[in-house]
Amino acid sequence: QVQLVESGGGLVQAGGSLRLSCAASGRAFSSSAMAWFRQAPGKEREFVAAIKWSGGATSYGDSVKGRFTISRDNAKNTVYLQMNSLKPEDTAVYYCAGDGVRYRIVLATTASGYDYWGQGTQVTVSS
Repeated sequence: QVQLVESGGGLVQAGGSLRLSCAASGRAFSSSAMAWFRQAPGKEREFVAAIKWSGGATSYGDSVKGRFTISRDNAKNTVYLQMNSLKPEDTAVYYCAGDGVRYRIVLATTASGYDYWGQGTQVTVSS
């Protein structure tokens, strides 16, 4: 079983930056793809970014390309999301997700591709 705990959310002005962290328990972390999703009130959960188990490949949602960066530190069992040039429309609860299939070759970009979820962290961007 894998447990995921997000941190780093908060309130920031438009144009500012935040870095989210997701600490994972379990020895499977270093062999599992990880991802970030977000969900705003009244909207569906949206793919933000994903990173391969090795860190050698990443994928981003169109709305965050060029502004957000996903990274991971397998020695620390942690995945990060660096968010720059934040916009009010980035306001949402951000969720960390982990793939239950080890060493998957192709990154999943839908919620159904991930088996483990954190409790979420709120990010609010004021205009």
